[in-house]
Amino acid sequence: MFKKRFWRYLLLGFAWLISLGGLVVLMGFIEIKKSEVLCKDVKIYIPGNQYFIDEQEVDNILQIHSQALIGKKMESINIHEMEEKLKANPFIETATVYANMDGVINVEISQRQPILRMMNRFDQDFYVDQHGLKMPLSENFTARVLVANGYIDELFANHVDTLHTDMAMAVFKTADYIRKDSLWDAQIAQIYVNKDHEIELVPRVGNNRILLGDADSLDTKFHNLRVFYKKALPQVGWGAYKMINIKYANQVIGVRNENIKKDSLQADSAKRDSIKTKKDTSLIKK
Repeated sequence: MFKKRFWRYLLLGFAWLISLGGLVVLMGFIEIKKSEVLCKDVKIYIPGNQYFIDEQEVDNILQIHSQALIGKKMESINIHEMEEKLKANPFIETATVYANMDGVINVEISQRQPILRMMNRFDQDFYVDQHGLKMPLSENFTARVLVANGYIDELFANHVDTLHTDMAMAVFKTADYIRKDSLWDAQIAQIYVNKDHEIELVPRVGNNRILLGDADSLDTKFHNLRVFYKKALPQVGWGAYKMINIKYANQVIGVRNENIKKDSLQADSAKRDSIKTKKDTSLIKK
């Protein structure tokens, strides 16, 4: 019994030794083959419908043609360095560079996605991407996004950076909320910060302004505005108010164009959900 176990363990160990040796030989063969492989092509993938950066720009960054990568030995090409060069570009969010055994280098790029174009009061102009990072404008492409201007103090140092001021972060939060709602994304054309450092919205339809105030309680404020649009405006017309004030969570105030008359619409926030399900309204006109 002991001898059988001994021989079995011996054979098992011998099999492992042969497998390990074969693996070492195989790896050595691969390394030899890799050292002989020449770069045959560089394939560039840039998904999406925004083109802040194109294949020509990637070519310029990596100097694909000027350094004649095609025909070079693969082992002499620094893939990591290529990735770092791409990531240094302000319009590129992620970059992955890898090579296969056929001598093809693949470059996969993800562009930054701006959701807001911000113009500060110092005449600086920049984008803010979906992660709240500032990025420069592009000479190649103009993104169709919300524009924010007015009394905005956020500075831009012409490189990717986070937002530093509370107002800029509030404007970004508002823009991000608007873009995620199909109704408001279609209706709101611009964000303006007034001299009192309150947020105003400029709609595409109508000549009024919407006074949002701050970026708190956005769900409630936009719900109230939706009900105001549905219930109040059809009765008086889109041009009846020059200002629609929704900055209070439980109230919408319409400032009329004629004689600056104010009509206050009071919302019962405690009963809003139950009223909404029955009558689709949360505003009770006083």
